Parts: sequence; C-alpha cells; structure tokens
Amino acid sequence: MIFEPISMVLMATLFGFGFLAGFVDSIAGGGGLISLPVLLSVGLPPQMALGTNKLQGSFGAFSAAYNYMRWKRMAPRRWLPGVGATFIGALLGAWAIQQMDPSFLRHLIPLMLLVVLIYILLSPRLGFEARTATMSPIIFFVVFGLVLGFYDGFFGPGTGSFWTAALLAFLGLEMTQATGYTKVMNFTSNIVALGVFCIGGNVHLSMGFSMAVGQFLGARVGSGFAIRNGARFIRPFFLVVVLITLIRMVYVNCFS
Repeated sequence: MIFEPISMVLMATLFGFGFLAGFVDSIAGGGGLISLPVLLSVGLPPQMALGTNKLQGSFGAFSAAYNYMRWKRMAPRRWLPGVGATFIGALLGAWAIQQMDPSFLRHLIPLMLLVVLIYILLSPRLGFEARTATMSPIIFFVVFGLVLGFYDGFFGPGTGSFWTAALLAFLGLEMTQATGYTKVMNFTSNIVALGVFCIGGNVHLSMGFSMAVGQFLGARVGSGFAIRNGARFIRPFFLVVVLITLIRMVYVNCFS
C-alpha cells in the first residue's frame, strides 16, 4: 500500500468523480467506468488503479447495500449463500489478475453485455413486478457468486449489470430488489479483492480515500432515488449504463 500526500485540487477532483461514480453505480452499476479511467489518468499504473478502485468502490457498495437493507428490500437468508460464494470467487479472481494478463476477457465481455442489453430491451415488463423464479435461490447464488465474484475480482467492468440481469431473469425479482441484492454482492467482491490488492501492495490510500468519501455519499443519494422511484427510474438508467459500458469496451478493444 502507498500513502502519499496529494494536492487539494486533486483531492477535490477525486471526490467529485467519486460522488458521480457512486450515484450511478448504486442505481445501475457501471460506476467503475467513471472511477477507473480517472485513476488511470492521474498516473497510477493499471494494477494499482484496479486496487485503488476497489478501495473507493467498497465504500460506495457498502453505502448503497446498507440503504437497500434499511428499507427492507432484501431478505438476508436468501443472499447469505451468495456472499460466501462471491467471497471465494473474488478471492481467486483478485489473486489471478495479479499473476496474468486479463486481455482475453476484454473481447468476450462486450458480447455478453450485448446479450444483456438485447434481453432487457426485448422484455419491456421485466423488473416491474416479481415473477416466478426459474432457478433455486441457493443454486443461483452459489453458481453466480463464484462466477461473477471471480470476474469482479479479476477484471470487473459490467459486474453489476450481469448481477442485475441474472437476478431478474432467474429469480424473477423486481428491479429495486435486484439492484439491492447486486449491491450486497458487489460489496462482498470489492472488499475481498481489496484485501488481496492490499497484500500485493497495489492500493494508493490517499487517492482511494479521497474518492471513497464521494463514493459513499453518491451511493447514498443514488440508492435513495432508486428506492423511491423503483423500476420506472432504474430500468432506463440501467439500459443507458449497459449501452455506455458496451460502447466503451468496444472502443477500447478496437481503437486503443
């Protein structure tokens, strides 16, 4: 871990982008699209930027998850198996990313995001009311916890979108509940991956905490909006974030 003093201007800039990332992420995921490029742009090497991003993202995910739980949008007995599986998956993923190059995933993820986008667009009522689950909650959370936990620890972009889409499709949750469960899983994978990055010395504390304060506040505000307005607010926001994520990843793969 590194702790170096930073200027007030940089601190304020990181706080502002952290607030924006936390607001967006608490509603539809994709906050990393804002925070990670900012951390890279201020000169952090890729692995340290990823580790620092996990630090600030953990604060936002915790803030949003707590807000959703406070409004009784989730049943702990349902998501506890997912927390355990996500813990294991994220631990393995964060270890693996520090051993190898994740470039092969950059070509696969845009295709997966495109499938998510098309599925949601073709299901106009998805998320507006609860539906019958097509998969056992325990099996669902164990399988997706391991897979998406690994992915979030290893690479990360689009994790929240994949969680929300899977919860809507396989457990039949309405959009606000799905977003709440997503934040609990995001917090789990973020905090586990953060621990591994800290052990590897790939976290810049002063930059991370500057952004974390903004993340915490932005996530609190964003999740409040989502809880009050439900699917009619979350759905279009979610679709826009998935589309932007898809466009950015295609651009990065093809032109950088």
